[in-house]
Formats: sequence, C-alpha cells, structure tokens
Amino acid sequence: MSSATTQRPNGLALFILPSALLFALFFFLPIGLMALMSVLTGNPVVAPKVAFTTRHYARMIDDPFYLEVIWTTIRIGLVTTLVALAIGYPLAHWMARIKSRTGHALLLMAVLAPMLTGIVVRTFAWMTLLSDKGVVNQTLMSLGVISQPLKLMYTETGIVVGLVHIYVPFMVLTLTGVIGRIDERLEQAAENLGASPLRAFLEVTLPLSLPGILAGSLLVFALAISAYVTPILLGGFQIMTLPILIYQQISANFNVGFAAALGIILLMISLGLVVAYNRALGLVSGQRELQ
Repeated sequence: MSSATTQRPNGLALFILPSALLFALFFFLPIGLMALMSVLTGNPVVAPKVAFTTRHYARMIDDPFYLEVIWTTIRIGLVTTLVALAIGYPLAHWMARIKSRTGHALLLMAVLAPMLTGIVVRTFAWMTLLSDKGVVNQTLMSLGVISQPLKLMYTETGIVVGLVHIYVPFMVLTLTGVIGRIDERLEQAAENLGASPLRAFLEVTLPLSLPGILAGSLLVFALAISAYVTPILLGGFQIMTLPILIYQQISANFNVGFAAALGIILLMISLGLVVAYNRALGLVSGQRELQ
C-alpha cells in the first residue's frame, strides 16, 4: 500500500515533467530575460560593463508620447472587445439554442470560416474595402450618400473593424459553450411566472452567462492589445500601438532595453486584466477568492 502511494506521485511527476520543462523554456525563460533586459543599461552579451537602471521605465513616465501610446493600445483593445461582444453574444446565443443540427453546423462553419484564412490576407481584404477608392466609399458615393471618401484607413476605426472581424470567432466560441450549459427550463420557468422573454433573458440567461462574457472579453482584449499585423497595415504608423512601438525600437533604433520595458508593460496590462477577471468571476459566483 505504501509502495503504491509512493510510486503514484513519481509517475505523475514524470508525466508532468516534459510539459513543465517546455513551459519553463518557452515562457518563463523568455519573460525572465525580457524583464532582466528592461532594467539593464545594455546587452551583457556584447557590452563589457552593464549596470542596473530604471531609466527605461522613467522614460515612459516622463514622456507623454509613450503614455499616449499605452492609452491608445488600451482604448483600441476595449473598443474591439465591446464591439466583438455586441456582435458575438447574439450569434452565440443563437448557436447555443438552435435545435437543428444542420443549422448549428452551418452557423459553426460560418464562424470558423474566417479563421481558415490568414490574418494578413483578411487584413489586405479590409484594406481594399476601406481605402479611399475601396468598395465602401465607392458604393456610398455612387448612391449619393457622401460627396467625398470617408477616412476609414489609417484611423482607429479601421483598426477596430479589422480586429473585430479577426477576433469575433473567439468571443462566439467562448460564449457558445457557456450559454449551451444554461438549462433552458430556467427561462421557461421565468416565463411561466409571468416574465416576458426579454425579462427572462435579462434576469436569468444574462447573469448566468457572465463567466463566459468575462472569459471571452479577456481573451479578445489580450489578443487585440498584442496584435501587430492588423494595426500596422490598417493604421500605418499614424496610429501607434505598443506592439508597433516595440518593433520600431528593435528594428530601427536597436534599443533592446527600452523595447523589453515596453514588452513588460504590455504583459503587466494583460496580467492586471487576468487578476481583475478572477476577482470579477469570484464576485459573480458569490466567492471572494477563487481556488
């Protein structure tokens, strides 16, 4: 009995060891090196003498430009998340409640189809739609709705449109699983007690689906603030975000330390969101601390 209990943890440890090594090699080690580079005066591999410094972080605090870049990144992430939620929730509710297997399969294919195409291809497609001579402006001008092209490219609006198209499937798939586990008889009971379908949804389905809303929003926001291809193609260098700024610091200025500090700030924003998500989920479930 004692030998079996002693062998079980060892077997479990051997089973977990490869995953732990891969996680440490590809997650903790790169982040640790990035955090170290952000507080050094130079690259210790090529520089003979380096020292610890906080000048990279002080530079972000002292210069309003970098604070504006951080706020722009957060703003684009928030707007993208809200629009993706507004579009994805009704579609997810429809997918979770549809009775026909064929209809569910068709809806699922419609959601997954954009993911079968690369991000670059989809972004270039939006460039052809949103440019001054693109489909949107030419159609509106031919209908007489506008007299001159709308400025859709190289704006935050264009970036948000492209990001929403890319990340709505993540929101839909997250919400569909959560809404699908909500017992429909709860809504029927509320309606039998005199509630309208809208009130039954607002007081029964919506509160029970809050964990899915929080999880989907967390996923979309984290992906949106770390996106690089879509913001640089649809926004150019006129709309500066943290990923674009990090690329500039490494490729053009060769300032690895400052780029590492920017990367740590981006990571802190994501981790802060995860902490807020855990606390919000704890409040929703009636618990103060998630275990």
